Amino acid sequence: MLHQITVIKRIFKQNNSENSDRYRDLGNYLGLGIQLAVTVGVMVFIGIWLDEKFGTNPWLTVLCSLLGIFAALYSFIKTVLKSTK
Repeated sequence: MLHQITVIKRIFKQNNSENSDRYRDLGNYLGLGIQLAVTVGVMVFIGIWLDEKFGTNPWLTVLCSLLGIFAALYSFIKTVLKSTK
C-alpha cells in the first residue's frame, strides 16, 4: 500500500512538471496574441486621434491601422520562428 502511494506521488509530480512546461509554452503564445491585439488597437486609436487633429478623416486611421497590422504580424512571425528553433 505504501509503495502504491509513493508511485502515485511520483507520477503526480512528473505530471505537474510536464504540465507547468506546457502552461509556460501556452502562456508565451497567449502573450503573443494579446501583444498583437494591443499593437493594432493602439495604432487605430493613434490614427483616429491624428485624423481628428488634422481633419484627414479616415486616411490616417487607415494608414496607422495598416502599419499596426504589419508591425504586429512581423513581431508575431519573428517570435514564433525564433521559438521553434
